[in-house]
Amino acid sequence: MRVLVQRVTSARVWVDGAVVGEIAPDGQGLLALVGVTHDDDVDVARRLAEKLWQLRILDGERSAADVGAPILVVSQFTLYANTVKGRRPSWNAAAPRAVAEPLVTAFAEALSGLGAHVQTGTFGADMSVELVNDGPVTVLLEL
Repeated sequence: MRVLVQRVTSARVWVDGAVVGEIAPDGQGLLALVGVTHDDDVDVARRLAEKLWQLRILDGERSAADVGAPILVVSQFTLYANTVKGRRPSWNAAAPRAVAEPLVTAFAEALSGLGAHVQTGTFGADMSVELVNDGPVTVLLEL
């Protein structure tokens, strides 16, 4: 599992012209783009959720846990693109929907269980993600 985290001052996910998840522009939050590979499991999802929740990338080297920052979770299979050969990415390392969807859900639920205010995109939908990256700060989390 890979989580590309962006510190944001606001973020929104649109599906079919409607906002399905957002971080309001009233402070800092985290946009978490989550990719799943074939050998990931619920334990990996929980451990990465805890790592994200405790990650000290907000102002003053604080974490989302320290300040109750909101987190917007968006599935992102393209984090497992293989671009070594040619010009067309291979998606072979990305887990199929039957594996990935429950693990993205487990990741979001683990964050909620830790006390995070979590919103999500819609798995598998054609989403438009709008964000204001703060810093900019972007970090790739893996175990």
